[in-house]
Amino acid sequence: MLRISCFEAMRIYTCTPVAFGGGADFFARDSGLLCRGFQSLGIDSRAVMPGDRKPEDDADLIRTEYRNLESTDWWKSQSLDGVVLYAWGRPKFRKVAKAIHDAGIFLVLNQDNGGLVSPLAGFRDWLLEQWILAGQGRGATAWLRFLQLTLRGLSVGLWLTDLLRAVHLKQGDVIACVSPKAAEHYRKLCRIYGGTDLADRVRVIPHAVETRFRFTGRPKRRQVACVGRWQDVVQKRSWLLVEVISALIAEDKDVSVVIAGTVTDELRNWHESLETQQGKRVRLSGKVNRDELAGILDESQVFYSPSAFESFGIAAAEALCSGCSVVGTRSVSMAAFEWFTSESSGKLAETNDAKGHLAAMRHELDSWHNGMRNPQQISDVWSERLHADKVAGQVVSQKVGNEVKVARSR
Repeated sequence: MLRISCFEAMRIYTCTPVAFGGGADFFARDSGLLCRGFQSLGIDSRAVMPGDRKPEDDADLIRTEYRNLESTDWWKSQSLDGVVLYAWGRPKFRKVAKAIHDAGIFLVLNQDNGGLVSPLAGFRDWLLEQWILAGQGRGATAWLRFLQLTLRGLSVGLWLTDLLRAVHLKQGDVIACVSPKAAEHYRKLCRIYGGTDLADRVRVIPHAVETRFRFTGRPKRRQVACVGRWQDVVQKRSWLLVEVISALIAEDKDVSVVIAGTVTDELRNWHESLETQQGKRVRLSGKVNRDELAGILDESQVFYSPSAFESFGIAAAEALCSGCSVVGTRSVSMAAFEWFTSESSGKLAETNDAKGHLAAMRHELDSWHNGMRNPQQISDVWSERLHADKVAGQVVSQKVGNEVKVARSR
């Protein structure tokens, strides 16, 4: 674990300007988990959110009035060396970013998206993403939704949202993108917003993963793990999951599948319709706790995501740290997955349908069978990049580098 004695004098907080719950789930991901990452390095760190304190709130969470988040004096009173702000670059939170900046605090702006936040980031890919977000033509309202998204992005988006987003991003010392592809889009966008100086602030700093997700050395089973909010049909595409898994278990008599997450009526009815022997090889585990999920991923070879879009894909990142390889679709809206599969650690489907996804799944299972996947290597590579203490260390390195740069310019 990275530990430098000077870290212990640092105070770096994380902040989310939305009144989420502040219990164990909050501290298991995103800004809460990064706070834990800083603490593991010996840094004084707490998470900040607006709203009234809730019974489940952890002691390391500071609740305050929203107006304080927009107050330079309030931030100065915290005597901080740095803040990581999880505000998605949204214009509505620009005053929070400005207050932190004006308080003289090193500010990292986390961008939890794939980078296509504006037509200026790449018009063709942006337009394709609007189509994907609208449901790709599935359902009677998908075309109308696509038209609404496109018209809004090309009108209000260009003439108001982009201007205010630029104000927000200019407050940051670092614009932290969660994948290399997202960073590529943001650099293009930031050159338009503020020239080379702003574009040079873009860095890849991924979302953090809990250290409980790691490969323990136990034998991997010929098993596929799937995790999702299956009730969210447009994004998670449970209908595609059903098609792909049905075909997989019909042709592969040795593979087993674990599907974690809310069991919808669709999934339950599908599972009950399977032949007896096939049904025994598919487990609908429902919602599981974090230790149970870690165990499922530790014993599985492949993690499969049928999602249409993901800003990052925390479950896939957890799977990589657990020594799984990843299967997903090749898409502008799955930017992190291109990165996730880049280290002999997965395969992207070349076509966005059941046939393409099944082919990618076959490829990965065959790769495991033929000794072309190494769970310890996959776990080591991605744990070094994604575990909370490592991500926290990346933020500290950016701060130290910025201080050196400032000192040299004097």
